[in-house]
Amino acid sequence: METRTKTIFTGIKEYSLIALGLLIYSLGWVVFLIPNGLVGGGVTGVSAIIFYMSGFPVSYSYLIINTVLLVLAIKILGKGFGIKTIYAVAVVSLFLKFLPGVIPPELIEDIAISNGKLLSAIIGGACAGAGIALTFTQGGSSGGTDIIALIINKYRNISPGRLILMMDIIIIASSLLIPTDGSLGSRVAVVIYGYVLIGVSGYTIDLVLSGARQSIQIFIFSKRHEEIAERITAIGRGVTVINAMGWYTKQEGKVLMVIVRRTESNYVYKVVREIDRNAFLSVGNVMGVYGQGFDEMKR
Repeated sequence: METRTKTIFTGIKEYSLIALGLLIYSLGWVVFLIPNGLVGGGVTGVSAIIFYMSGFPVSYSYLIINTVLLVLAIKILGKGFGIKTIYAVAVVSLFLKFLPGVIPPELIEDIAISNGKLLSAIIGGACAGAGIALTFTQGGSSGGTDIIALIINKYRNISPGRLILMMDIIIIASSLLIPTDGSLGSRVAVVIYGYVLIGVSGYTIDLVLSGARQSIQIFIFSKRHEEIAERITAIGRGVTVINAMGWYTKQEGKVLMVIVRRTESNYVYKVVREIDRNAFLSVGNVMGVYGQGFDEMKR
């Protein structure tokens, strides 16, 4: 019963964080990008182009295109293809539909339109990237070009990341074909802003994901090492005890080596501070940690 309750709680937490990430992503589009006539990558970018050309709502285009892609994905990749992706597509469609009616136009004018397209591209790209990254940390996906990349990757030895980048470049470049009253120069500027957008978005995704996975190595020198080790073990992290000797004092002692996620480090510091304020700590970043409780080794 306890295991089932924990599983349900974990599921609620994951889907709530996915929804939060998608809200941030949608706000980037609704507040900063679409009001400035900017184009980004993915299905949202295609939907924005359709909106600029015909006035057809972004939320409907996004839902229709993704529904077609999801049907293809289930047929080609199997029925086990991401329930979280289906959930994400539905949530983003709802956000894109209802957020424009909730956010006051005056607010959008003040924080987005009046500050220019370049700043909006940077902020909107950062919001989109941070939102998608948060979704990725919970095993979610925004669908769209991710699905196309996975389908192509099944039959061709081309990395999904490269495919997504190529599709984003093509989508943004196609905005040159949008009939507008502006000059060719203004349309080229929109393309440049679009590339700035996906650059910022990609960098933000990497930054958030690397921060979430970042691990640190802590060496703890303390006479009360057993108590500290017991407390750290309680959070499910291993502790290695190393025999050591201080060269100056020639006294032998024990050193604890602990590897934890950066997000867990404050707990370790708190434990050490509570048990032994005279303890000595050495903290360093590690390039990668693979194995039980951390990242899986890839071929």
